[in-house]
Amino acid sequence: MLDGDICGKRNVEKTREEWVKAELLALFSELNEVLSEVNFKWWKNPKEVNWDNVKDEIIDVLHFLVSLSLKTGMDESEFFARYEKKNEVNFARQRDIEGYKPEKL
Repeated sequence: MLDGDICGKRNVEKTREEWVKAELLALFSELNEVLSEVNFKWWKNPKEVNWDNVKDEIIDVLHFLVSLSLKTGMDESEFFARYEKKNEVNFARQRDIEGYKPEKL
């Protein structure tokens, strides 16, 4: 895994909590890089979007999301199971809870 290789070569040691903070900061940074690729700055002249760069930045986001998941002890099976369960909750909110339900159905 990339993280293990980097940590070994750079002698990086962190507690689990420190890793979570570091991974979240990295994730935010990568999300910002995606955002920068798609002309969110309305005060600047837009440039043509390079969709290959956007996709590469999304892969970087995915790397840090997977790494964060692993550092919290969540493997791919648990990740998917939790995703499915939370997705059901989110759909139920949209359907059943005032403040979430669309006003016009």
